[in-house]
Amino acid sequence: MLRRPPYPESLQTRKEIEKHINELLEVDVIRKIGHNEIVKITTPVLITWHDGKSRLCGDFTALNNYTKADRYTIPRIPYALEKLAKAKYITKMDCMKGFHHNGIKPNSMKILTMICHMGIYE
Repeated sequence: MLRRPPYPESLQTRKEIEKHINELLEVDVIRKIGHNEIVKITTPVLITWHDGKSRLCGDFTALNNYTKADRYTIPRIPYALEKLAKAKYITKMDCMKGFHHNGIKPNSMKILTMICHMGIYE
């Protein structure tokens, strides 16, 4: 079992983490769980962009020991650009929060759990 304590953070970082956690709770992307549940726990990391906006990410590097390598090769950039140049329609997606709409299997929730000063969330 992998259990990590939360990273130390400044008061400003705590406030930003609280803001993001509360936003995710409001839209039912995450839920608070009890401290006694058997889960693998990682810690949140706050990424701040050059414009001052922030994004909450998880430090899942320790999970690399538990995952299988994906052997799918990513297309080379020139090939992708060539295909894009011939496209009739081009759309874009909100990549900042679009990944929250991907479904997660219940057994995978236990390895995507984060701990912070506010509690444990999955």
